[in-house]
Amino acid sequence: MNSARPTTTRVRARVALAAMLLLPLGLAGCAGAPAPVVTATVTLTPTPTATPTPTPTPTPEPDAPVVPNPTITPNAEAVPVEPLPEGPAVDLGASTGATGAPVTDGTGAPTSYSVLEGDDFFAIAQRFDLPVQQLLRMNPSVSGLGENIYIRDVINLDWTTTG
Repeated sequence: MNSARPTTTRVRARVALAAMLLLPLGLAGCAGAPAPVVTATVTLTPTPTATPTPTPTPTPEPDAPVVPNPTITPNAEAVPVEPLPEGPAVDLGASTGATGAPVTDGTGAPTSYSVLEGDDFFAIAQRFDLPVQQLLRMNPSVSGLGENIYIRDVINLDWTTTG
């Protein structure tokens, strides 16, 4: 069988041979030239440290003596505190916070009051028409501002005596 046409095996062999020969030539143009190697040389030169120059100290000048010259301002006149009015207690009648009966003297003026449950110092002062400060002054045994009163405590209502 010797025909003018090549056989399939031969064609394949020729194609393979051509591919092997041409492939390196085709790829040779794809690869770029190798990158150049850059080298740098750094030389360090030490910089000398600057020496500070001392600042001259100024010569102190003698200070002039300081003479105080205060301005004397007298205090303002004291404003007199008016004393609380003192007078007999007047029973205005039982009210919430002061419901008990007071002890009275021969003229009917209240002289003392026994604290009952629910009573408070402020209500007692209002019932007997006395300022709380005056009632506190009349009852030095009551501590605080009258918050500490207890059942059966006796509150003095006679302004001429202290409790």
